[in-house]
Formats: sequence, structure tokens, C-alpha cells
Amino acid sequence: MPGPSPGGRRDLRELAPQAEPAFPRAAVAQEPFWADLQPRVALVERGGSLWLNCSTNCPRPERGGLETSLRRNGTQRGLRWLARQLVDIREPETQPVCFFRCARRRLQARGLIRKNRDRVELVQLPAWQPVGENFTLSCRVPGAGPRGSLTLTLLRGAQELIRRSFTGEPPRARGAVLTATVLARREDNGANFSCRAELDLRPHGLGLFENTSAPRQLRTFALSPEPPRLHGPRLLEVGSEWPVSCTLDKLFPASEAGVSLALGDQRLNPDVTLEGDTLTATATATGIAEQEGSRQLVCNVTLGGESREAQENVTVYSFPAPLLTLSEPSAPEGQMVTVNCTAGTQALVTLEGIPAAAPGQPAQLQFNATENDDGRGFFCSATLEVDGETLSKNDSAELRVLYAPRLDDSDCPRSWTWPEGPEQTLRCDARGNPEPSVHCARLDGGAVLALGRPGPVTRALAGTYRCTAASAQGAAVKDVTLTVEYAPALDNVGCPDRMTWVEGTEASLSCVARGVPAPNVSCVRSGEADAVEGLLRVAREHAGTYHCEATNARGSATKAVAITVEYGPSFEEPGCPSNWTWVEGSGSLFPCEVDGKPQPSVECAGSEDANQGVMLPLVSSRPGPRGPPLSSDLPPGVYLCNATNPHGSSVKTVVVSAESPPHMDEATCPSHQTWLEGAQAAVLACSARGRPSPRVRCLREGTPRLERPRVSREDAGTYRCEATNAHGTDFRTVTVGVEYRPVVAELAASPSSVRPGGNFTLTCRIEAWPPAQISWRAPPGAPNIGLSSNNSTLSVAGAVGSHGGEYECAATNAHGRHARRITVRVAGPWLWVAVGGAAGGAALLAAGAGLAVYVRSTACKKGEYNVQEAESSGEAVCLNGAGGGAEAGDRAAESPAEEGEVFAIQLTPA
Repeated sequence: MPGPSPGGRRDLRELAPQAEPAFPRAAVAQEPFWADLQPRVALVERGGSLWLNCSTNCPRPERGGLETSLRRNGTQRGLRWLARQLVDIREPETQPVCFFRCARRRLQARGLIRKNRDRVELVQLPAWQPVGENFTLSCRVPGAGPRGSLTLTLLRGAQELIRRSFTGEPPRARGAVLTATVLARREDNGANFSCRAELDLRPHGLGLFENTSAPRQLRTFALSPEPPRLHGPRLLEVGSEWPVSCTLDKLFPASEAGVSLALGDQRLNPDVTLEGDTLTATATATGIAEQEGSRQLVCNVTLGGESREAQENVTVYSFPAPLLTLSEPSAPEGQMVTVNCTAGTQALVTLEGIPAAAPGQPAQLQFNATENDDGRGFFCSATLEVDGETLSKNDSAELRVLYAPRLDDSDCPRSWTWPEGPEQTLRCDARGNPEPSVHCARLDGGAVLALGRPGPVTRALAGTYRCTAASAQGAAVKDVTLTVEYAPALDNVGCPDRMTWVEGTEASLSCVARGVPAPNVSCVRSGEADAVEGLLRVAREHAGTYHCEATNARGSATKAVAITVEYGPSFEEPGCPSNWTWVEGSGSLFPCEVDGKPQPSVECAGSEDANQGVMLPLVSSRPGPRGPPLSSDLPPGVYLCNATNPHGSSVKTVVVSAESPPHMDEATCPSHQTWLEGAQAAVLACSARGRPSPRVRCLREGTPRLERPRVSREDAGTYRCEATNAHGTDFRTVTVGVEYRPVVAELAASPSSVRPGGNFTLTCRIEAWPPAQISWRAPPGAPNIGLSSNNSTLSVAGAVGSHGGEYECAATNAHGRHARRITVRVAGPWLWVAVGGAAGGAALLAAGAGLAVYVRSTACKKGEYNVQEAESSGEAVCLNGAGGGAEAGDRAAESPAEEGEVFAIQLTPA
């Protein structure tokens, strides 16, 4: 089969003048065997590549190949075909030959490969195209054909502007031209325009050939018809600089515009800034002497070969400043001084408001120098008219007059008042020229003031000083007084922190403060508004804290003064009661508070025979002498309390009574108590000791006890007893047990049926408290009888006839005895067991030997045996053997025995 084929589209730069196949296929097809070459005609780019397929219909060709002068890259083969790639095709035209050897004949097919030589041309575009105007796009493809297979497209970038096909043109028509008119837009600036040619030779067995011209870039612009806005000086002085600006709007693209600025023959170097479509150029114009006179300031903006220009008139002028001179810049007091003012030839000068006689003439002033002229300033102005505008310049000078020192009160006062503390700059200034030096020293030869330098002001600087001002022109002397003021101070010397007054005496609260000027001191008690003044008759209410404040012009100082008023002892009933109850074991102390300052010492001692020498334990922040440690038993009675301090003493009588909290123990409330079932309803035996007599209440824990006339087993349990009086509560737990007489609750036999010689067991269940002793009575001579460890079970091994008879189980405790009997009889193959008295056994025998009779029961089932059910319901419960039943009953006896019911156990024969 054929190998790879070339693509359907090819680049086209120069279209082939002949597109039809050079060797028609029909001529080859007339032969019975033929060779074929595809593509037969091909058009390629210079240096391009191409796959050729060579094939034949010969069934078994002997050999075959492809003859060409072009470079080959790869070959693929089959039985009747081969495919070969030709690369780097540079020859203008070549004819490859495909051949096969078939039946001693040579079959061949010839092709044509031509290098593409046609080109696509886009006519040159204008250098600049105004926005909003039309321009022409023209595309030429000379020599390409056939024209009927040609399509031309004009492109803006990738956008198609116009497309034209030349369908219907004569087959031999060659070359084509496509022209379009396009409106220039802003967005077309920098856009690339091109032309694409497509030659569709696919109907002729070739591909679609395509070529594109080299792109051409269009530049569009917009330039406002208005001139630029030019701003500059109307007058420019020689040697001065002035800013110049030129602005033009509606420029596109503004970055492509050119700007020039010039002042006369002087070209300026502008700085250009862009903001959207607005261009602004700024520069600095400098006045030079060579351009003095009227000049043109010109701004020119160019874009796209067009320009806009603006002009302004500028006058360049020269105006030297006036000159002011003094004959003696430093003149002694009384000397004549001359002042002169001069300017240029065209300027009019004025000195101290007096103009010169004419332009270009000087102005002059003369006077005798005095002290008041020292530092005097002189002013000279010059005016010049330029281009209708009056200009002015000025000059000034200052005169120094030499004179002796002077100490004025305004600059060096006779009395100084300074605040203490922060740094101050102390000044005593003297007038004089040259400037005098000033020295101030205390008259007693002490401190020297550091004038003109900052320093701290202390109280030690206060005093009178002599100040001397001296210079080369002489000296001046003056005495000054320095006063240093400082804020008040309250110390313990003039105002103690604490004062003690005695009730009933006279006292005054006086505080003295230090300070300059002398402070005013007032003391006010806390919470009050009025100050304390003069002598006071001391009372207890005068005690407290007083706030004293000292004030003067420099500040204030405060201090808290604590006043203590002392007085003798006194007893008050709330603080030290006349009657006190002491609670045994509480460890409580007698609260005896005594009023007095300083705090009195207190002691309370017994005054009767029963408590003589006994000391009451006191609650006191300052207890007095105490006796031996207090015992747990404080004797009641009368006690005398004595309070003393440096200002006197006081005595009070106290009556003491003794009480105690509740207390229960084993003697008053036993922890274990026993009741008897059926007895009259009992009450717990619990009481408590205490003063006053406690109230005792006992409650059962858990399920509350129901009120019953007689004691029941349900009354057993744990009880909590509570004893309460005014001094507290005591608790005790009591366990109550209920005892009752014994009852044989159940006497049962097991199993329900055995073989002769088998085993059986009698079980006796007892209910009793305290636990009962169990005893058995068995028929005489019964062998192989065994008892359990607690006697509750009797067992027989190998049952025989001698085991027949009456068995009794009895229970005994301190409250009585109870028994239950069970009768075992052996007759024939059956072993009968009867529970109850002798009457029950006789009834069983009368019913007939070997017969099983149902007594008062029709619901018996084989294998059932329930003594307790028979007792409680009164019905017979039977144990069935194989093929028969037995009447059963039991009898419970206490002494004498009561009649009961009979039960049977079947012994199955072997």
C-alpha cells in the first residue's frame, strides 16, 4: 500500500504556472500492468520536504525503485509499492521516475516537482495616517495561477478585512490584485496589515497552497488644530531664571510628539510629561545680557509631519540693586555720621523716604550720633520703569554707636523674686556698646550669681547682691535683693503626726508650716467642713483624723494628724452582760468588753465559797492576769469583774449559770435492742442527758415503720435517734431485732419414686429467730439413717420395709417448740410415706393395700410433690408412680399433734 502522503495545505510564495498533471494517468492505465507515482505533480517551498508513493498492479514485480537527484531521508516498502521522503528540495524543477520490472518489461511513471517561486506583495503604507481619514490597502500576487483557483484576503492582524475569490477566470489567467479602502482609527496605530493568498489545486490532485505577505505596520495620529498654551515671564531680568511651560491637548499618540522651546536665539531644554492625550513641556528661561531688549518665546509641537506653534513677547532687562554706605559704621556717641545711597544711571533712589533730585543721582543724610541711634537701621530703595511696569529694589544698613554701660530697672530690677526648685536663667542685663559684662556678688562676700546660665534656685541664694556692669566705655553699679519663694512644708516638729488628749482637759490643735511667703494653716476633721480653732474642752468625740493644709503662693502641703482621746474604764451591758450562761464542753469565753483608752485590763474572779478563786475565761484583746487553766466544769455563781487603765478603774457583778448540750451513750440509748413477735407494740428505749432536758425522737431508716398494735418481723431494722436542746444535737444509731418462735415450714421427701433398695431423703426447713435446734425421731430399728451437719436433712440408703414408720422433725428455741411428722409405710412393692398424725396413717391403710387413692384432688400429675402447697391450700398433692396414683396428706403437730394429710412415695420394683 502507499506510504505517507503530504499534507493537504502548503505554503505558497510563488504559485506554479502549470498545475495540470504532466503525465495523464489514463495513458498508463491502458496497459494491462502499469506503474503509478503520487503525487504526480507537486509544488514545494525552497528547502521543503515531500513523500512520494510509487506503486504497481503487477502481481509479482521482480524489482522496483524511485529515480531522483534529490536527497532522500527514509524509505518504506511493500510487495507492490514503496514510499520515499525527499528533503531539502532546492532545485527549481525535477522529474522523479517510479519504475518496476514485470514479466521482463519495465513499467514506469514520471512526475514533476517544482520549487515555489511566486510571492504575495502588500503595497507600502503611508508613514503617518491621520485618524478619521481613509487610506488604501493594495495586494498583488503576480504570476500565480490559475487565477480561478486563487483567493486573496486583506488582514488587520488576524482580522479579515476583505476576502475575494477569482472563480470563473480563464484557466490560463495568471496573477491577481486586491484593493480596499480603510478608515484609520486610533486603535490602528501600530497595527500590522498583511495579505494572504490561497491557491486551491485539490481538484487537480494537488493540495491547498497558502502564502502570506510580509506585514506592514500602520502609524496613525491626531493633532489638535489649536496652538499650544504657552506660559512664561513678560519681564526677565538679566541673571535671573524663570519657569516656562507649554501645553497642548488632543494629541495622539502623545508619546510620539516632538517639542521645542526657545527664547530668542537661546534654545531651552524642556522636561516633557504626558497625561492621557495632553503633553506639557517645562523649562527654565535665563536672562543674559546679550539678549537685553524685546525677544520672542516660542513653543513648537510636531507629530505625524504636522506642527503647532505658540509665541509670547519677553523683555529682557538689567536692574542693579542700590548701594547704601555709612561714613562711620561704629561711631562714638556725639560724632557726625554721613549716609549715602546710589543706584544705576536709569534708577531713581530714595533714602529714608526722601527721593534723589533726578534718576542716576545719589541721596545723602547727615546727623550727630547719640545713644538712641545705636542699632538704628537705614533704608534705601531704587525704582526702574520697564515696558510700562515699575520695578523696585532695596538696600539697608545698621549704625553702631559706642556708649558707657547703663543698668536700668527694666533690664536689671532692684528686687528679684524667684521660685525654688526648677532651673532658672538669672539675668541682670546692662545697656552699652560695646556690650558690658555684668557681675553680681553678695555684699557679705558669699554667693555669686551665675548670670545668663540656667541653674537650680535654692533657698541659700536669697540675700542682697551688688551688680557691676563694665566695658571699655566705663562702668555702672547697682544693688539688688533676691527673694526665693518655696511651697509650704509640714514636718513633725511643727505638726506632729499623732496627738493624745485626755477627756475633760483643755487642748488646741496647732500646726506650724515652713515656707516663703509665710503659709496659712487650717485643720479640718474628716467628714466635717469647719476648721478647728482655739481651745477645746476635750470630749471623746474630738478623737479622729484631722487633715491640716498649709498654703501660700507657691503651693500647698497636707498632713493627716491623728488625735487620740483617752478616758477611764466603764462597763456597758451589751458588751459585758450581767448574766452569762456557760455551756459545758463548749470552750466558750465570757464576752466582757470594756470601754476605755488606753484599753483597760479586765479580770473576773469568783466571790462565793463555791467558786472562790475561780477565774472566768475572757474574750479580750488585752486580757488581765488569769488564774489556773479552766476545768471542764465551771462552777456557777457570782463573779466580780474589775477593769483598770491609767485613768481609773470600774467593777461589775456577773451571775454565771451552767448548762450542757445533749449526750446519748450506751447506758441511756443501747445500740442493740430486741423485741418479740406478737408482743404489745414497743417503743425504743432511748433517753439523753443535758441541761435543759433534751427532746429525743427516733425514726427508722429506709422504709418507714408502719404503726401496728403488735410487734411484727417487719419492725426489725436500723433506727436513728436524735436528741436536741438549745445547745445542740446528738445522734445515735440503734439496731432493732425481732425474735419469734420456731415453725417447721416444710417437711419434704425426695425422690418421688425409687426402686426397692434405693435411697430417699427427708428435708426439714425451719423458720425461727434466734435460730432453732433441729431434732429427728425415726422408727425403731431403721438402718442406714444419716443426718446432715445442721440436722436439716435425713437420708436413707437402701430403703427396706423396716424403714416404714413415723418420722418427726422438731425445732426448738427460747420462745417455744414446733414439730411436723411424716409416716413411711412399706407394703408389697410400694413404700408409702404419710405426713401427719396416727389418724392420717389409719385412713391410708383403710383405703386398701397396694391402691393409690386421690384425696380432694383431681389435678395430680405424675411426678409432682409439694408439701408447702398442700399445707397452704388444703388440697392433696400426689406423687404418681408408673400406672397408678397415691393419696397424700400431712399433719403438723405442736404437742398434741394435729391431724394432717398423707403423701406417698412409690418404690419401683427392679
